[in-house]
Amino acid sequence: MADFQEASNISITCPKRITPFLKEELKEQQFPIKKVRKAGVETEGSLQDCMKLVLTLRTAHRVHYLLDEFTASDSDEMYKQVQQIPWEEYIEPHGYVSVTSFIDNPTISNTQYANLTCKDAIVDRIRTTTGTRPDSGPDLQHTVVFLYWRNSKCRVFLDASGESLSRRGYRTESHTAPLQESLAAAIVKDTRWKPGAHFVNPMCGSGTIAIEATLMALNRPAGSLRPNFGIKHIKGFDQEYWDQLRGELKLASTKDTEGKIVATDRDPRAIKAARKNAKTAGVDHLIDFEVCDFNDTPLPKGNGVVVLNPPYGERLGEREQLKELYSDIGDFFKQKCTDYTGYVFTGNMELAKHIGLRTNRRTEFYNSTIDCRLLEFELYEGSRE
Repeated sequence: MADFQEASNISITCPKRITPFLKEELKEQQFPIKKVRKAGVETEGSLQDCMKLVLTLRTAHRVHYLLDEFTASDSDEMYKQVQQIPWEEYIEPHGYVSVTSFIDNPTISNTQYANLTCKDAIVDRIRTTTGTRPDSGPDLQHTVVFLYWRNSKCRVFLDASGESLSRRGYRTESHTAPLQESLAAAIVKDTRWKPGAHFVNPMCGSGTIAIEATLMALNRPAGSLRPNFGIKHIKGFDQEYWDQLRGELKLASTKDTEGKIVATDRDPRAIKAARKNAKTAGVDHLIDFEVCDFNDTPLPKGNGVVVLNPPYGERLGEREQLKELYSDIGDFFKQKCTDYTGYVFTGNMELAKHIGLRTNRRTEFYNSTIDCRLLEFELYEGSRE
């Protein structure tokens, strides 16, 4: 059985430009930062540590625990080296294994071929040592192995997450193209908002930004709704420790938010989807939902943040129509949002100019492949002077 307390390299992936937020999360949990990449951070810890990471990280996608690293110039060498790993300690002989990969090797033109070769090495080793071989295929609901192979450098990991950690389990309804949960969490983290202040989200769409803010306000683990992770299918998984960990994280969370969380959209279908997602997340009673135009959004007295994610206008005709919308956002900020800090997340900086306010700060993000910015506007009544 796997030794869940043995330390190794842990490689954690995230979308590009979200790395600073992932690094901060790891530092908050007192994990050492070994290396920072464009789309991930490397730390060190045990499989027990991976249990905590998959439950708590908000901006990560996958948690990979290093089993072995070696050099292999071609698939035959890779097969031999992978077969040396004691897979019978990690995978049940009657289990199921899936292989995912990142491949950049001149001898490999088909990633699936490399995955298949790696999978064959794993199941052949288990069959040789136990007399039985596990099933295999593309299903990420069981044991998942990740192969990183660049030039001749190979690294073989156990994927503690399985499916991407951005799939929290609460988003059962979508309206238009929703933001990925990990991106929404990073946007919330990049604002000046702190739990206890008000969080207002006009144009809320499917509610992802508001729900992520609420989960943060409650200090509720990002993965608390998910029934399944890859780590649960590693041989030797300690169910008792897992239950204890979940219990401790639950005790550390709260049941109510101090500040108000408001989510509005003019489309009733969007609010219906957002309400349902919030209900699945167990936070619908903590978010004030309302069907209204963004500039009629009720702002609670006091201070906080207002975060909008308007359409980007990917077609030329749309862009012309959206100029007025962006101009109206500027008017909304000036006339109704004093004492708040305003934020606009957009993938169209030409349209953003029509907001007509000076930005205080700009943070670069990607929404899928779209180059985006989170623009911060510090709002004052009258002029600052």
